[in-house]
Amino acid sequence: MSTTAYQVVGFLLAALGLAGCIAATGMDTWSTQDLYDNPVTSVFQYEGLWRSCVRQSSGFTECRPYFTILGLPAMLQAVRALMVVGIVLGAFGILVSIFALKCIRIGSMEDSAKANMTLTSGVIFIISGLCAIVGVSVFANMLVTNFWMSTANMYSGMGGMVQTVQTRYTFGAALFVGWVAGGLTLIGGVMMCIACRGLAPNETNYKAVSYHASGHNVAYKPGGFKASTAFGSNTRNKKIYDGGAHGEDEVQSHPSKYDYV
Repeated sequence: MSTTAYQVVGFLLAALGLAGCIAATGMDTWSTQDLYDNPVTSVFQYEGLWRSCVRQSSGFTECRPYFTILGLPAMLQAVRALMVVGIVLGAFGILVSIFALKCIRIGSMEDSAKANMTLTSGVIFIISGLCAIVGVSVFANMLVTNFWMSTANMYSGMGGMVQTVQTRYTFGAALFVGWVAGGLTLIGGVMMCIACRGLAPNETNYKAVSYHASGHNVAYKPGGFKASTAFGSNTRNKKIYDGGAHGEDEVQSHPSKYDYV
């Protein structure tokens, strides 16, 4: 896959993941009422990060926002913060990656600058995806803990008899949307980082220059230089350049520009 393809696919995946993170954060179905062993089915409750809702069997739905901040659980506030930070970082990464796309030319921007911007946007996407995944996972862990605690309280009577009826909550659709969105953003960031390697300019290779004393036995050829020892034949003790051969005495009497001291 070419560099441009990596860049475009990474950008599209990250943009789709950011849209999913925004949708998951605004959804009200982070936790839904567990209907298993629940005798009351005329009322269905579900909660989100910002409000709780109740839907009746008649189809009427009533939602109430959380009017308090300090009264909310600390884990819920942490999940809010993680999702908001992930969305802000994702939006900033989208803005940076637009200018870093290879198919878009802005003035006389060099490839090295585009490579740095591509790497920056990739790292931002990775952090944004991790924020979304961690936020959703923390909320899911909180649901699991509360679910089993409620179950233990319900079946704490003798012989497993149900003493009280408590509302238990299970995973909602928003959790799965958040996991998928965070994964897409993370994959998009990795692809942007891979595309950075193709945009980076190649290093310039310079031929090495070797300095030798003019009295040493050195054979110069058009393809490079070769140092010979004193134990070679007489033909190796001559300097050849441009197809012409000269003896050592003649070369030493007429030094050329290829003799370095």
